[in-house]
Amino acid sequence: MATTSGAVTGPAPVTERKDGDISITQRMVSATGGSILTALLATPLDVVRVRLQSQSSVQNASPYTSHTTQTLKHLPPNLGVTACCREVFWFGQDPQVCMVGPGAGTIGNSAPAVADCAVEETQRRTFTSTLDGLRKIARNEGTLALWRGLSPTLMMSIPANVIYFAGYDWLRSDEKSPIRRFFPAAYAPLVAGSVARIAAASAISPIEMFRTRLQATPGTGAGHFKATLEDLHQMTQVHGYRALWRGLTLTMWRDVPFSGLYWWGYEECKRYLLDLRREAYNHHLLPHTSSSALQHDLDTPTFLESFLSGALSGSLAAFVTTPFDVGKTRQQVFRHMGDGGPSSLRGSVAPETLRPEQLSLPKFLMHIFREEGMAGLFRGWVARCLKVAPACAIMISTYELGKKMARGVNERRQLADEAHSDSV
Repeated sequence: MATTSGAVTGPAPVTERKDGDISITQRMVSATGGSILTALLATPLDVVRVRLQSQSSVQNASPYTSHTTQTLKHLPPNLGVTACCREVFWFGQDPQVCMVGPGAGTIGNSAPAVADCAVEETQRRTFTSTLDGLRKIARNEGTLALWRGLSPTLMMSIPANVIYFAGYDWLRSDEKSPIRRFFPAAYAPLVAGSVARIAAASAISPIEMFRTRLQATPGTGAGHFKATLEDLHQMTQVHGYRALWRGLTLTMWRDVPFSGLYWWGYEECKRYLLDLRREAYNHHLLPHTSSSALQHDLDTPTFLESFLSGALSGSLAAFVTTPFDVGKTRQQVFRHMGDGGPSSLRGSVAPETLRPEQLSLPKFLMHIFREEGMAGLFRGWVARCLKVAPACAIMISTYELGKKMARGVNERRQLADEAHSDSV
């Protein structure tokens, strides 16, 4: 019973002692391996999430309405529309309108093929669900488009996870950590996770903006990477380099509570699963081993326990913070006047007009709620949870597995050194 009761307060010191044998380099290698595996598996869902959150809400449930036709009739007459709708450009990032290059007749004199073209293109570009987005992107843009932004994702996730996980371990376990000294053990995961996320998010915010814009760009043509870089360069020329951290406040609103909830939930789930394993051992449901091996096994989560704890806590934290993720995505995708958008679009809005994306966080989210309701605030939550749950599960279980392997290497090295010193 002493062993079981110690599970609530005891595992932390034991884990800290064992984790102290792992070097910072080994932690970085573990985090890097988890980052690569997570990015490869989760990027397609992230692409769909960005597209879902950045697309404007469809005015009507059915695309076969007069709205598209009437909108097309009021466009300038020198813009041609063909039935195939290739070389598509988007007017004001509005999927209700598609335009093509000259040479196909005028919109005002177009036959019903104009409306058919617009409806067809709207259906191709508007996603109604996560699976619908995966299917349409793969069919219309190619399967590789689902991994668009993988390079910046890796550039972002590797340093971010190194800072995040290594920082969390230090803040949570190291004797010099102020969090360990000034916060109760029950709240240490929440505070340590929040602080570690602030450091990681601040470091990689410009890369995340680049990735978000790259993933939000539809189409099959080449040059998305270069075009997005040029777009960001033009933005910095107009607004300065501080613009690269645009949306960081929203990112903090999303990531800080997410990290706090995630780590608190992860530690609680892990503790619960470890208690179940101890109870099963005490009832002789598990094979008995030596006392040292038993203590090691009962204080170390298995791969499955880490996976389940990460998935459950990650999905819950992802759902709760989805509104902030929607606001962050829309703010970063939004092009301010002078960001490099077409001059016709810049001239269509008065300079003094304040767009909703330029509002403060509470006002911007309230605007989304008024215009689109709760569905707008939680748009893309399925894609977000489907991406975050396995991503968190894979990342934390891979990280814990890497630390376990590193600990085994260190123990064998220590035994070899002791044997060598005894022989000498």
